[in-house]
Amino acid sequence: MSKLQQTDYDIVIAGGGMIGTSLGAALAPLNLKVAIVEAVARGASQQPSFDDRSTALSRSSQRMFQAMGLWPDIVAASTPIKSIHVSDKGHFGFSHIEAAEQKVEALGYVVINRVLGQVLQESLAGVDGLDMICPGTISAVTLGDEQVEVTVGEGNSAKRMTCQLLVAADGANSAVRDMIGISATRVDYEQWAIIGNLLPEKKPDNRAFERFTETGPIAMLPVADDRAAFVWIHSPARAKEVLALSDDEFTEQIQEAFGFRLGRFSRVGKRAAYPLALSKSNGLISRRSVVVGNAAHGLHPVAAQGFNLGMRDVAALCDCIADARAQGQLDCGTTAVLEAYDEWRRPDQRKLVRFTDGIVRLFGDARPSVRALRNLGMLGFDLIPGVRKVFARHTMGLAGRLPRLSRGVPLE
Repeated sequence: MSKLQQTDYDIVIAGGGMIGTSLGAALAPLNLKVAIVEAVARGASQQPSFDDRSTALSRSSQRMFQAMGLWPDIVAASTPIKSIHVSDKGHFGFSHIEAAEQKVEALGYVVINRVLGQVLQESLAGVDGLDMICPGTISAVTLGDEQVEVTVGEGNSAKRMTCQLLVAADGANSAVRDMIGISATRVDYEQWAIIGNLLPEKKPDNRAFERFTETGPIAMLPVADDRAAFVWIHSPARAKEVLALSDDEFTEQIQEAFGFRLGRFSRVGKRAAYPLALSKSNGLISRRSVVVGNAAHGLHPVAAQGFNLGMRDVAALCDCIADARAQGQLDCGTTAVLEAYDEWRRPDQRKLVRFTDGIVRLFGDARPSVRALRNLGMLGFDLIPGVRKVFARHTMGLAGRLPRLSRGVPLE
């Protein structure tokens, strides 16, 4: 075995959003020297990861946070999802999934990003050997056989540092992904997601809803204080019109689109919107470097799978590094480690990309023949034995080969 090259860090993580900080926290038991480089200062209005949006955590993400010792703080501010109801407005098809039927206490949990971000950041404070460089920007990368050299700008100064492994976790528009020579494809859905929360007349009672309409889907997720978080999809032009509505006008329109399963809506909170696109990296690994999370796959929010898919990236990468170290290989960035990660993650990522993109296109097709087929399919989903169970395991992130963390098994 060749002598291990001395570097400033074992791992440099580009991106300190939810995936980057989760990776930093997950690596803690391996006693590595890690740096997280994040361009946007904590608390800044431009910080996209830790805002008031809600994230639906899958069962596998829940298990991962349990294994990391963070779940008690997260669940205290989370709302469990015990049933999911899917319907197509104006048509007979519908389907549902129940936690009790799947023999779990919850299908997932809804948590405010800001709360999850706070728990993750506080967990990093106690990790030995972890440096947070924020605000800091990676401006150049040099990939070598023995190490990676990274140039990091902090204010008006810049410094160079080396690492065994560079991880691009800086989002769908990843600059570091480009620097390591991995291209990406992007498909604009020509849709915007309008997000916010409101107070329904009937308590959500841990129920989540996905309602497909002619203008776009509406998701309603149960959150704290008996409120419901919504994600309402529109064309860009229509989204701007909807954002400009008064609260009363907006409430009336979302009520008409969603219906009265939760009674009358009131007390709409602050609304925001962001554009939707499908992005896919054209590779997961380069020399001593790897892409994870949205840098590898940016998904439509229709199935609430993007963050959970990224967490499985994190768990698999940790497993590959831990396995190598258990076998005496202390270098985190070897070809063997990266190829093991690439082979493991490609099938899951491809499956979820096809699944979410397929839903968007299927329910965006207004042809009567397609509508009839999909409504029959939704009924079949409810009536054919075993179909719901298989589907539920996929949405809970429990299908296929799972890393230790995703099974709730600590790395240490």
